[in-house]
Amino acid sequence: MREDFLHYLWRHKKFQLTHLKTNDDKELEVIDTGEHNHDSGPDFFNAKIRLDGQVWAGNVEIHLKSSDWYAHHHESDPAYDNVILHVVWVHDTEVFRKDNSEIDTLIIKDYISNDSIHGFQKLFGEKQKWINCENDFAGVDDFLLRNWMERLFFERLERKSNEIIDLLKYSRNDWEAVLFKMLAKNFGLKTNGESFLNISNSFDFSVLRKERIKEMNLQALFFGQGGLLDHNIENAYYKDLKKIYAYQRNKYKLDNTWIVPLKFFRLRPSGFPTIRLSQLANLYHLNSSLFSDIIESSSFDGIYEKFSIAPSEFWQTHYTFKKSSRKSKKNLTKSFIDLLIVNTIIPLKFSYARHQGKIIDDELLKWISRLASEQNSIVDKFNNLRKVSKNGLHSQALIQLKTNYCERNKCLHCAIGNSILTN
Repeated sequence: MREDFLHYLWRHKKFQLTHLKTNDDKELEVIDTGEHNHDSGPDFFNAKIRLDGQVWAGNVEIHLKSSDWYAHHHESDPAYDNVILHVVWVHDTEVFRKDNSEIDTLIIKDYISNDSIHGFQKLFGEKQKWINCENDFAGVDDFLLRNWMERLFFERLERKSNEIIDLLKYSRNDWEAVLFKMLAKNFGLKTNGESFLNISNSFDFSVLRKERIKEMNLQALFFGQGGLLDHNIENAYYKDLKKIYAYQRNKYKLDNTWIVPLKFFRLRPSGFPTIRLSQLANLYHLNSSLFSDIIESSSFDGIYEKFSIAPSEFWQTHYTFKKSSRKSKKNLTKSFIDLLIVNTIIPLKFSYARHQGKIIDDELLKWISRLASEQNSIVDKFNNLRKVSKNGLHSQALIQLKTNYCERNKCLHCAIGNSILTN
């Protein structure tokens, strides 16, 4: 048995509500279970109960065993002086307040249905499962699942929005700077995302505004801060970059000693950091008002057109500084731009609208629903249980579900888990 399951039972009144009696045979009526407290102190505030006809208002504490009251030292904590009811699974000792008055106890297992116990065992009884509900996931009601996934999508947006607001504070309320940092991180993807974000944080955005006039200058800035210009390579392009960066480093007092080293290992050549940094440099060389263009965009067409950029000419015949390759333009692919839309553009639009006191949820639902489902191990495993991910909304929701609920065993806070417990 788990204590959070007892919290669930109490919060949702998933127990027999009539003919309740305390451990010492007092008649009990639960009028209000109270407000669930997720911080320190009693588990439920401002509950209201009737004991032998007298109404009491106060707090409720829940434990697996009565003796946990003493194991947690509540008897000496003033925060628990106003506890009016102790709800337990097993009553193994009497519990007293600091003034030696006994706290009435409800042994909740005496009032739980077999169906509730069975539902709990289905979720938490078996070990070594990918998710607790994998045996029941295929049978979850379609309407419930659709609504839960929409909510999960916005939960994920809220989390990303909090990160954006932190970036906004760090960037002195410069939304263009926030966009650059987000794009940099997502251009680096999982392998180099932290390094790219480090690079974007290593100079003030005003430096980029000054240097963007010349594409070569932006490349020198990005490559130099990424530690890619620290070698002696015999080609004119590399030497020009080093010369430009040496001037920039002195002028802007740049430091790159703390930046996480860039990785090439196990990346496809098209995803090498050299190619991605050059594409990012070209994007900002060609667009002086990228943030406002994105915010004002009402369709994907303009986004795809603006982001369908290639690296500079040198990189059309190279993947690294040393070795040439067959010529190719190396434009950003549609699938990569879709990832930028999911991880940068939609969260940015959401955050900016909220910051302006506007709600554009319906617009964003249309955007995310038009994108193809992401392909990753989480989405694939859910689809193996049930073909559920058909668009970008679904895949984002499933990532949120797995990382924030399944992996943390928060089934009691999940609509799917709740449906299994009540069926």
